[in-house]
Parts: sequence; structure tokens; C-alpha cells
Amino acid sequence: MAWFVFILLAVLAIGGGLGVVVTRNVVHAALSLLVSLVAVAGIYLVLFAEFLALVQVLIYGGAIIIVLLFAIMLTRTDEYPRIADNKQWPLAAIAALALMGVLVPAFAIDSLEGTEAQSASFTGIGESLFTTWAVPFEIASLVLLVALIGAIIIARSDDGTGSGGGDS
Repeated sequence: MAWFVFILLAVLAIGGGLGVVVTRNVVHAALSLLVSLVAVAGIYLVLFAEFLALVQVLIYGGAIIIVLLFAIMLTRTDEYPRIADNKQWPLAAIAALALMGVLVPAFAIDSLEGTEAQSASFTGIGESLFTTWAVPFEIASLVLLVALIGAIIIARSDDGTGSGGGDS
């Protein structure tokens, strides 16, 4: 049963990721990303990593998607055609297929070797988060904050220079 649930969640995660890449609507891409992130949280539950599943849902599924949707809503709508008609999508598709061509054999070889996943304790995860990964976590949160402030400034300016103003 666990194998069936894992396969179902993996298909949902991959489908959500493909939805992010192939859709032309930015809001639909954000919702597809949410589907993919929730599916990954389900995979964490199948692997008995409840803490990681909770963090995945709360931080990625909640906070990051909300920030993305706010950034989408605050940006100007006249830029959407330029974003949707990106001419580099064939190069991105080739890069994605090349990455898949590397990852699929790596996972296949790893599964053939029969290595088992190690369970992580709450204590070990907490110590790692507050010692080894504390500074990178804070830097990532500052980068996200600066990106959100930048999106607000760009959305509020008339000419895109960030000089403020309104519709006057």
C-alpha cells in the first residue's frame, strides 16, 4: 500500500512540476507548484518524516505560494504577454530533459543497490537547523523579503524605475 501511495504522490509531484513549466498563466503555474509541493509533503509522510512534511506544507505550501501570488497580483498586467511568450522555452525543455536523463539513471542505480533511507530525529533536525543551516536560512529569508519589496516598488512605479508615483 505504501508503494502505491508513493507512486501516486510521485505522479502528482511530477504532474504539478510539469504544470508549472508548460502553463502560460502565471497564477495557474503557482497553483501547480502548490500541488507539487503538497505531493512532496505526502512523500515525506510516506517516508515517516512528519516534521519535514509539516515544514513543507507550512513554509513552502503556505508562505512561498502566498508570496508568489502577492507578487503576481502586485506586478503590472501589461508585462504578462512578455512573460508568457518567452522564446527560450525550447532551451529550457532541453535542459530539463538532460537533467532528467542524469537523475533517472542515478535513482535507478541507487534503488538497485538496495540502500535504505535513514530516519532523522527531531533533535538532529533542530540542531542542524539552528547550527549548520542557521545562516543560510536567514540569508534565504532576507533574499525573499528583498524580492517581495522589489516587486512592490516595481508595481507602484509608473515607468518601472522605482521612483514612486501613481497614475498621475
